[in-house]
Amino acid sequence: MGAGAPVTLRRIAGKLGGLLLTLFLASLLVFFSRFLVPGDPVAFLLRGRKPSPEAVAEVTAQYGLDLPPWQQYLDWVAGLLHGDLGRSLQYRQDVTVVLGERLPVTLGLVVMAGTMIAVVGLTGGTIAALYRGRVADRTILIGLTVLGAIPSFVGSIVLIAVFAVQLGWFPSFGSGEGFWSTVYHLVLPSIALAIVFVVLVGKVTRSSMIDQLDREHVEVAISRGIKRGTVIRRHVFRNATGPILTVSGMLVAGLLVASSIVEAAFGLAGTGSLLVQSVDRLDFPVVQAIVLLVVTAFVLVNAVIDILEPWIDPRSAAGAGAR
Repeated sequence: MGAGAPVTLRRIAGKLGGLLLTLFLASLLVFFSRFLVPGDPVAFLLRGRKPSPEAVAEVTAQYGLDLPPWQQYLDWVAGLLHGDLGRSLQYRQDVTVVLGERLPVTLGLVVMAGTMIAVVGLTGGTIAALYRGRVADRTILIGLTVLGAIPSFVGSIVLIAVFAVQLGWFPSFGSGEGFWSTVYHLVLPSIALAIVFVVLVGKVTRSSMIDQLDREHVEVAISRGIKRGTVIRRHVFRNATGPILTVSGMLVAGLLVASSIVEAAFGLAGTGSLLVQSVDRLDFPVVQAIVLLVVTAFVLVNAVIDILEPWIDPRSAAGAGAR
């Protein structure tokens, strides 16, 4: 093994250690924050009734609400390690069952939106950088600025009004049944979810590409007769991926959180709309599970990006080794 191998292994070990610490701290925050929220989950469970003290005590004991907070946390973590996310107060089912019914819709929405963001954002930012100062660059920048000013819920309303109601090209409600039907139903929601994030990726790509194009070694390579396309592909774009990957890692949590707005607008039964309903109805087990899922996805994606970055851009590995 080369001299860089120990550095790489230490880097991976450090990232994994940081990942576990972050998840532990996140679990503390996610669990104990519910004690700061006004409202009594027992009152929700017994809504519309005038329960006796015995009934209240029975329900409280059934959901473990009579235990000290630290004991509830330990029981919750123990359940997580065994795949038990608790029991929904609203649906009276295991949280894993409730999420299992909703998660595919949200994952499909996020994957489709992420694909649109990658294709449109990277392409637009690259073209703008390569034609800096020209008509194409100005046009793309104006387009990104306009898109960036459109909130997700406004974009959802406009897309429904134009492409669903007036033109009738796409459905405006529901997620469909079957693979292709689901894809068809998720086209407009995916566009609505992707709009703001396309702007971010496009601008970061343009800025990072321009920074690399202005580097001396790029100008020298082109002056020596190396084809411009080869230089851009092998040096400019590859070296520009660092900031792009960093932004992409942050997009994961953003997409999962923003999906709640889009799901509500298009009537999608996903985890985003479930989160909104659960917060409103004090369904703490579901809220905790979804928030922890978002945090875990964010941390895992960023950890993977940090680990893969040295292979994509060897300069980062050299910098880590120097430190």
